[in-house]
Amino acid sequence: MPEFVWPWLFLLLPLPWLLRLVWRPAAPGRALHLPHPSLQLNHVGSGMTRGVTPWLLVPAWLCLVTAAARPQWVGPPQAQQRSGRALMLAVDLSGSMRTPDMDLAGRPVSRFEAVEAIAGDFISRRKGDEMGLVMFGSQAFLVTPLTYDLSAVQAQLQGAAVGLAGTETAIGDAIAVAVKRLVALPEQARVIVLLTDGVNNQGIAPLEAAKAAKAAGVRVYTIGIGANAMSVPGLFGSTVINPSAELDEGMLTAIANQTGGRFFRATDGQQLAEAYRTIDAMEPMPQQGPTLRARHELFRWPLVLAALLLLLALAQRFVAPGLAARPPA
Repeated sequence: MPEFVWPWLFLLLPLPWLLRLVWRPAAPGRALHLPHPSLQLNHVGSGMTRGVTPWLLVPAWLCLVTAAARPQWVGPPQAQQRSGRALMLAVDLSGSMRTPDMDLAGRPVSRFEAVEAIAGDFISRRKGDEMGLVMFGSQAFLVTPLTYDLSAVQAQLQGAAVGLAGTETAIGDAIAVAVKRLVALPEQARVIVLLTDGVNNQGIAPLEAAKAAKAAGVRVYTIGIGANAMSVPGLFGSTVINPSAELDEGMLTAIANQTGGRFFRATDGQQLAEAYRTIDAMEPMPQQGPTLRARHELFRWPLVLAALLLLLALAQRFVAPGLAARPPA
């Protein structure tokens, strides 16, 4: 439906007629000083021309005022999902994330490739949340600040490279960086989803960071990724090893329990996807949020029409000038 942003501007419609009443046009003899007193002005314009011009100027003025009032086409109300939740993903980029011990749709992939695919789907389904991305290795970095633009978070995750943040694992630093960003947002449900495949061997102690998260009202969900068994070829045949031997499940469980979250163990792509689905269900989205109505500006159309009408009125004046000098008899 059409609406006007500034409808009070229509009060200017009678302005030209009011000005005409206040400032009467001067007689030709007073308005123009002729070089010879015996010269007289003679109207040569046709009556038809003089009658057409007002019919062009009046709608032109109406179109100008209409454009100034900013007409808009307002679309139907659309519900916007805004959960008020701020969710920060903390993803491990240490060198061990290259380990190809994960199974995704029947094919072997590295741990980070599985995270890219499954966490990317989790991000795309969190419409309504503010989301951010922290990546950590030897140090923790804020890659994407909290934003409603989930495509930006997903693009940053897909563009990351293992080892970019160093080869060590600073789990405590990652929690601290995420909490620092979340605590600045008052009265929101603050959530961290932390994914790692190792043990903290750099930076501050993870349990100390968990205490700070609890004090700030931040829930931390932890996911330990990596298979329990992997076949490695050797000189005397294949050897089965545990590639997740260094994963500190006790520490990750303690972090989750201390902050009101939950620990998940993901040994393959299916379990990783199930962990994200469970978090999705534990942090439900609202069914309805504030409404938004799309607005499209329409002022260009009356403005163009007014310009065309004014050009036509000027063309009438050039075709038939209204005054000419008559020589003395």
